[in-house]
Amino acid sequence: MKVIIDTDPGLDDAVAILYALNEPRFDVQAITTVAGNIGLDRTTDNALRLASVMAASVPVARGAARPLAGAGLSEEAIHGADGLGGVQLPDPLAEAAPDAVALLAERLMAEPEGSLTILALAPLTNLAQLRRQHPEAFLRLKGIIAMGGNIHEIGNAGPHAEFNLAADPLAADEVFASDVPVTLIPLDVTRKFRASPADLVELRDSGAPAAVTSAALIEAYFTGSARESRPLHDPCVMLLALDPALFGCDAMHLRVDTVEHPGRLIPDETRPAIQVAMRIEAEAVKAMLWKGLSR
Repeated sequence: MKVIIDTDPGLDDAVAILYALNEPRFDVQAITTVAGNIGLDRTTDNALRLASVMAASVPVARGAARPLAGAGLSEEAIHGADGLGGVQLPDPLAEAAPDAVALLAERLMAEPEGSLTILALAPLTNLAQLRRQHPEAFLRLKGIIAMGGNIHEIGNAGPHAEFNLAADPLAADEVFASDVPVTLIPLDVTRKFRASPADLVELRDSGAPAAVTSAALIEAYFTGSARESRPLHDPCVMLLALDPALFGCDAMHLRVDTVEHPGRLIPDETRPAIQVAMRIEAEAVKAMLWKGLSR
């Protein structure tokens, strides 16, 4: 499966990236970064370092430093000032390319139409800019699988919205209104997919670089918290891409509130239908993630 990962690592982004780079069923063509959980310089450096963990030569490109409109959000309180909870990763093996949108357009025009999928773990700014600047390339996408939004669940960026959509609601609304197939994985599913400290023993014992590093990243989620488990939001994107049978999706017509409660999803029958994951076989999905990290 040919994919490009659009991301703002971020602890759970980091686990998702390590899984993808360690999974032979993925052909990761590139990683594009965006400001989201933390600033663009840090998210880009983290992406480069995650590639170093896996000795992967995948190109990394810098994307949007700010949303299409407004000031954006920050999640340093959860992910730490470095975005990785203080987990030390090896130095980058390469430098980042300067323009994620240009890289996306170039790859899409070079590959057969309908062969590339975007795995979106972050605010959708890069993809909205791709649609605006290179509409022909954007329409060549096979699809977009994105973590974001909340249907029945309370938000994590205020009560009405999830962080990725709230960080750039205009971008999300433009992407959802497009003719490219979108599958959205909201908090309603990702909050059911959780890891506890006891779950990390198997990862550490495997000795695999992706697993050992992921165990440290997930453990950092628990720093300063009395919670017994933490949700693994972004890895759901990779897992659904490879085994959609472990998830249940419903078609929904949605627009994104850009004014009153930025990021809130609102039913709108005039919009194209997108697929929204509403069900998950959480234990089977966890087993799949742990196996992929530990290979």
